[in-house]
Amino acid sequence: MNSKKIILPLFALCACLTLHAQEKDGVDLTPTVHGTIRGKYEYQTAENEGRFEVRNARVSLEGKVARAVEYKAEIDLSDEGKMKMLDVYTKLKILRGFDFTIGQMRAPFTIDAHRSPHLQYFANRSFISKQVGNVRDVGAALGYSFNVGFPIKLQAGMFNGSGLTNQKDFWTNSINFSAKAQLFFPKGINLTLSTQRIKPDNVSVMMYDAGAYYHGYGWHIEAEYLYKHYEGNAFKNVHAIDAFINYDIPLRKCFFTKISPLLRYDYMSDHSDGKRYLDGEENKEGSLIINDYQRSRLTGGVTFSIANPFVSDIRFNYEKYFYRSGGVAKPSERDKIVIEVMTRF
Repeated sequence: MNSKKIILPLFALCACLTLHAQEKDGVDLTPTVHGTIRGKYEYQTAENEGRFEVRNARVSLEGKVARAVEYKAEIDLSDEGKMKMLDVYTKLKILRGFDFTIGQMRAPFTIDAHRSPHLQYFANRSFISKQVGNVRDVGAALGYSFNVGFPIKLQAGMFNGSGLTNQKDFWTNSINFSAKAQLFFPKGINLTLSTQRIKPDNVSVMMYDAGAYYHGYGWHIEAEYLYKHYEGNAFKNVHAIDAFINYDIPLRKCFFTKISPLLRYDYMSDHSDGKRYLDGEENKEGSLIINDYQRSRLTGGVTFSIANPFVSDIRFNYEKYFYRSGGVAKPSERDKIVIEVMTRF
């Protein structure tokens, strides 16, 4: 794919639409352009090796064409070095409290996997977010928000299971689905329950997730558990945990607006991506294998934040991995020091 054929028209469109801002029936139709850039350096202590990486270079265009019609188009010019089209959808808000979304989006499932890169607390994602519960797909979702003394948001959707690139000739009689309930209790307490069915190959996989967090007085304390079951015991059940604590300390008369020490523990048992392999390659004649060996990880660090109009964080993290006996570590899943600069505009 020639990146210039996508990038140049995209930026030209963004500039053109922004210059021709308009209002109709009291609705601001001016599109909003956002971007997230994450550059980092990682040093693996045992291997005595390091690397620079542009982890994300996202650009998104979003706005309204009418009071009840919203849109979003987002592309990542460097998702681990690859260009990817991410969120591309239209959202309709016809009835009060209800919204209907159709297109390509992240399936409503889990807390941490739903965080955009600029909202992450750590330089690298949790195992739940990266390996176990990370699903973005093409489909449609219905949302309903209401208040019973505190806000509740319900979401449910159906998806192809084709992923981001395999859409043109993809047909299926086995639709994936997900459902999510978020309860926003008073005093910054949230409870999130969700479930999801996927079928990456010939085996259906059911996932169940429960998470909660407290956000207030500078604290963010969060814990999440995910359970993954493979149809017909094709692979042993997977358990994953993500728990962390973050504390924001405001700074005055300083280049930085706050400093945030933080600590995370996450865990994942032996995990399969749900696809069949033979001799290390995807093959319909093969079987499900361990793609990610059981491991736990302690991540500690500190984040220095810079104020608006641009949001920018400098993240210093140290990750310590603990593999089970016989577990094989992937090249980038080892003890490391991470320095990341994230900028959101």
